[in-house]
Amino acid sequence: MSSEAVQPYQRITQDYAEKIRQGRLSAGTRLPGIREISEEYGVAAGTVQRALTELRNAGLIYSHQGRGSFVSESAEKSVEDSSTLAIRALESRVTELEARLERLEKGHDG
Repeated sequence: MSSEAVQPYQRITQDYAEKIRQGRLSAGTRLPGIREISEEYGVAAGTVQRALTELRNAGLIYSHQGRGSFVSESAEKSVEDSSTLAIRALESRVTELEARLERLEKGHDG
């Protein structure tokens, strides 16, 4: 198992951040739907949702319930390189794992 392997949600996040950075997706542009992205990448809807969450956290997109996700007006100013996005994704994952570990340890102590 390679430590350099990129998770599917990270690949989606990086791809869409790159499209925004290159101007292929401009402010206000609607992103494809979750189903369409999941078919394009061959992943589950939850994986796409996680990627969209990462893009929202990076300030690149915003979402409206029932309408979809759109490139934010400030995206051009806040686009970060793929390494920074990957680091943020890893930080988020570490936080999730720390919380799971804490819950597991509490379960064994009780």
